[in-house]
Amino acid sequence: MEGVGGDAASAVAPIAKWRNDFTRAFQYYLDRSTPHMVERWLGTLTVAVIYMLRVYFVQGFYIVSYGLGIYILNLLIGFLSPKVDPELEVLDGASLPTRGSDEFKPFVRRLPEFKFW
Repeated sequence: MEGVGGDAASAVAPIAKWRNDFTRAFQYYLDRSTPHMVERWLGTLTVAVIYMLRVYFVQGFYIVSYGLGIYILNLLIGFLSPKVDPELEVLDGASLPTRGSDEFKPFVRRLPEFKFW
C-alpha cells in the first residue's frame, strides 16, 4: 500500500517539471516579442490566412471556425471598448477637463493590445 502512493508521486514530478520548464520558455519568448508589434501582427495574420486556406481546401472545420470567429470578435470588441464606460459615470457638466486642476482621463482599453494579440 505504501509503494502505490510513492509511484504516483514520482510519475507526476517529471510532468510538473516539464510543464514548469515549458511555461518558463514560453513566457521568455513572449517577453522577447513584446517590442516587435508589427512582426507579431504579421505572424498572426499569416497563421490566420494559413488556417483559412486549410479550412477552404479541406472543406471542413466550419463549426470550429465559427466558434473561433465569435471568440475573436469578442476580443476585438473588448480591445476597442474603453475600460470605464463614460455613459455609466455621473458627469457634472462637461466631459473634458476645463481647468488645469481637472484630471485628464486618457482612453484606456478594456483589453490591452498584448492580451488581444
